[in-house]
Amino acid sequence: MTRSLSVSLMTIGAALSMTAGLALAGSDTVSSDQILNALKPKSATRGLSAGAAIDPAVTDKEATILNKVRNRQTRSLSLGERQEIAEIAANKPKIDLEIHFDYNSANISKGSTQAVQELGKALSDAGLKGSTFVLAGHTDAVGGESYNQDLSERRADTIKKFLVDQYGLNGSDLVTVGYGKTKPKDANAPFDPANRRVQVVNMETKTAAQ
Repeated sequence: MTRSLSVSLMTIGAALSMTAGLALAGSDTVSSDQILNALKPKSATRGLSAGAAIDPAVTDKEATILNKVRNRQTRSLSLGERQEIAEIAANKPKIDLEIHFDYNSANISKGSTQAVQELGKALSDAGLKGSTFVLAGHTDAVGGESYNQDLSERRADTIKKFLVDQYGLNGSDLVTVGYGKTKPKDANAPFDPANRRVQVVNMETKTAAQ
């Protein structure tokens, strides 16, 4: 059975603290502009929401956690560090992209190259320059835990390498993490292909050099 992952980034951050999501299934239906609009920092819209002031303590804590894992090998992250990243990512801008990989492989399939290219164009936009993005690999529940953990990590690494090599993105701005089958998109259907994805999140944190 062919395995695939989808790059999952759902938009969060709208007026009055309401959450909005944008799912774009299929590489032929998404453009770099759509990705860019979905990934705009929440801080750009906070002025529309009363009482949405940024808590400096929270911001500092998030930056500390991300700086701790920045430039680390994906497989070196501990379970606790992976959970910390997931907690920060929960309330950040995201969008859903579907990216397929070759069977039992971390190689991007030819049919999904365009989708990753559109992602690269979006992340290269000046409006997102210096922001930290998390590339989190996920699988469905088919197969063993160790196998899926490794596969999710390798596929997240593949997306990062493509973005760095093809679009010159700063590797320090891309944090990779794997969750295997532990965080399905649809917990009621753990074997559903929709759970195979790479979640890309705008963490709204700048690198130390910025």
